[in-house]
Amino acid sequence: MSQTTPPAVPAGFGPLRIPGWAGFDPARPEGGGLRAHWRGFATAVRIGWATEANWTDPLLFFIYSVAKPVSAALILVVMLEVIGGASSREYRSFIVVGSALWAMVLSGVAGLAWSILEDRERYRMIKYVYVSPSIFLVVMTGRAVARVAVGAMGALITLAVGVVLLGVPFDPLRIDWLLLAIVTGLGLVAIVSIGVILGAIVMQTRQEAWSYPEAVAGALFLVSGAVFPLAVLPFAVQLVGLLTPLAWWIEGSRRALFPDGISSIGGPGSAWLELSGTVEPSNLVTVIALLVTGAAGTLAAGLAFRASERRAKDRGLLDQTTGS
Repeated sequence: MSQTTPPAVPAGFGPLRIPGWAGFDPARPEGGGLRAHWRGFATAVRIGWATEANWTDPLLFFIYSVAKPVSAALILVVMLEVIGGASSREYRSFIVVGSALWAMVLSGVAGLAWSILEDRERYRMIKYVYVSPSIFLVVMTGRAVARVAVGAMGALITLAVGVVLLGVPFDPLRIDWLLLAIVTGLGLVAIVSIGVILGAIVMQTRQEAWSYPEAVAGALFLVSGAVFPLAVLPFAVQLVGLLTPLAWWIEGSRRALFPDGISSIGGPGSAWLELSGTVEPSNLVTVIALLVTGAAGTLAAGLAFRASERRAKDRGLLDQTTGS
């Protein structure tokens, strides 16, 4: 069949008319190029936002989406005040920033995995998404980015509550905006990459897969220095944290927002001090470490998702419901 000839019409049927028919487009199954990839990604972000908001009123969605991170930060601060008293107030900015950033981490890391599980188990639409013209990973990444946006709202509100109600010292003139922009961009890529790896895992799983995202996020919470310095952990666990891009992203964000704040990577008794001989990493070292670990994570995410996608397609995992 030539590319300009419409398909044959069975006997007994009238002429087949397809508006705009120009034959089979070999680029369509591949997504149609960069412009089509971007269009599919943007559409996935909008769908992800609508799904995450459950098509509810924007104000109501805003309220309950920021309530969890704000309440978590308040609980941690109150616990710190009760245990440490006035001497612990210097840790307020440390805890508030870590809690705020972790809302984005949880949304991004678990977002893509939950999107796959929802489409496969709840909506049972994943096989139709897979055969759509857009690349499957692009669509799922767009869904994850929408969840990261929800987490970013909670992070901003948590920071605002910390400054206004908890007395966290904040001076906009002292913020290192260049460092903040660099680590934020690299950090978002690292978050989505970890989410892609987790998505590749849940694509192969059966029962109880819904608990995997939060379990992985909890493990990363321990080694990322979100609410306590890595120096309090055993040396081997600190090494794991140093290999995690999330630890460097949180460290860089803290250094950008509060240049004189407590370091989550360095400090007395830390593995960083023993390995490098310096008390804490500089801004340049933080950015380089985030870039290297993030690039390694992105490469691993691409390879893992491609291998998982191929195995899921060969074994029919995209076309079945596990009942989890």
